[in-house]
Amino acid sequence: MSAAEDATPISAAEAATLFDDLHSAPALVIAVSGGPDSTALLVLAARWRAARKQGPALLAVTVDHGLRPESAREARAVKRLAGKLGIRHRTLRWTGSKPTTALQEEARHVRYQLLAAAARGAGAPCVLTAHTLDDQAETVLLRMARGSGIAGLAAMARQSRRDGVVLARPLLHIPKARLVATLKKARIGFADDPTNRDASFTRPRLRAIMPALAAEGCDARNLARLASRLARANAALELLVDGAERYLALKSKDGPRAGFDAALFAAMPEEIRLRLLKRVIDRTGHEGPAELGKVETLLVALDLALGEREPKLKQTLAGAVISVAGGRVWAAGLGATTPPTVTALTWLYQRAECVGRPQCRAGHWPGT
Repeated sequence: MSAAEDATPISAAEAATLFDDLHSAPALVIAVSGGPDSTALLVLAARWRAARKQGPALLAVTVDHGLRPESAREARAVKRLAGKLGIRHRTLRWTGSKPTTALQEEARHVRYQLLAAAARGAGAPCVLTAHTLDDQAETVLLRMARGSGIAGLAAMARQSRRDGVVLARPLLHIPKARLVATLKKARIGFADDPTNRDASFTRPRLRAIMPALAAEGCDARNLARLASRLARANAALELLVDGAERYLALKSKDGPRAGFDAALFAAMPEEIRLRLLKRVIDRTGHEGPAELGKVETLLVALDLALGEREPKLKQTLAGAVISVAGGRVWAAGLGATTPPTVTALTWLYQRAECVGRPQCRAGHWPGT
């Protein structure tokens, strides 16, 4: 049975398993737009919490982007439903001017900022979102179209961090059809957002071709399965990169002020070199995560330089300066005067010193 054909309502027993790994949180924020997916998330979370003697306080939050005339009415409908379910509700509004380009991307960015702020205010470490199996499949297709690497094609994780809070996606393995069936069985209505069918946006266009892809075996379940397998491979690669970092750091006899050995770096597999380079740039630079394609281009230049008799290179990317001199690879923030002032390499060296010392994680392992 394909994901599209599976329209079995979610039972109470199954619903209980969706949230049990979140039972120890003091509070949880539930992101509810009023559409079928998030409305089902609200209903299922309310049932789960009502069945428990103890558990987190629930707060439903609706972000009104003010982009459609119906949005305020939909937010009020969510508030009424939350009240019936015994859950507190807040409506947050995106005020001020809106961009004329990349509107959906900016709306998404603002939405998560508002949700994270609400979570911090409520003492909630997690924000629950209603991403489904169908959303995961669309994300895989979207990233395939963009030529993403292994990490990108792994798509969404069940839990990830953003804006200082954990985003939890308890419905990520559930087809949308089952959520709609659950609401219909409970006779609970939901909003219909016409932008989900607006072909001027990418995701609705991908949705339109899904039936044809499914007919060839490329359905939502198989796309999500691909994401899961690539996530597994990505996790294994990241462990190898961790080991490569420690190896380079421990081989730097003069400590973090000496960069790392270019010959040792050059001898590593290409994927490991690529990930190491991206990590160093992301930690040293100040312009956000470096684009994979640009890191690949830089790695080609770096490899060419390392093949010369007297390797020399100096290039910038994402606010970081990568250079080769004296048989070492250096990384510095843009504007630094000398290679030894390298926060990323200092981090790497401290991480190597902390192996087997869990108490060092907070002090020396930023970003983990």
